[in-house]
Amino acid sequence: MSRSPIREALRTLSNEGLIDLQRMGAVVIGLTARDLNELYDVRLLLEHFVLERLSEASHDSLIKKLEQSIDQMNMAAKYDDYVEFAYQDLRFHELVIIEADHKRILKLWESIREIILAALLITTEKRFRDYKKAVMPLIEQHHEMIKALKSQNIEHIQDEVKRHFEDTRNTITASLLNEA
Repeated sequence: MSRSPIREALRTLSNEGLIDLQRMGAVVIGLTARDLNELYDVRLLLEHFVLERLSEASHDSLIKKLEQSIDQMNMAAKYDDYVEFAYQDLRFHELVIIEADHKRILKLWESIREIILAALLITTEKRFRDYKKAVMPLIEQHHEMIKALKSQNIEHIQDEVKRHFEDTRNTITASLLNEA
């Protein structure tokens, strides 16, 4: 393997504040509770803005894609495939961001996407292992976000986004900090 992809990956991790590049290597810093909270603050702001923006018109093709993503989450839950479940969860949110067709927002999302995915993978694995009964309510939260988007009611959308992110933030924070 060429050294270029490795250098680029190390730069990305350094830019994210996860490692400290030094002359003879790198030191892993990791994520603190504050880092996680800040990450979810940014994610909430992005998705809140995007969903409000999308509320101004109907988005039938997006709704169909979101429902397909939920179907895949259900299938993953049925077969205890936490990796696929996490990817579909990420995909659901990413579809919403892409649909907004906002270049700067998409850039911001891309800058946190990999950390979000890593956190989702860890949390989803723990949820599947220790709190299996919490998987179906998580799927239902995604259904509720679709209903809110269909309603085109900004207050309903705000309520559902806030509810989902509070639950997700709490679960991810508890999972990641209890693993340490």
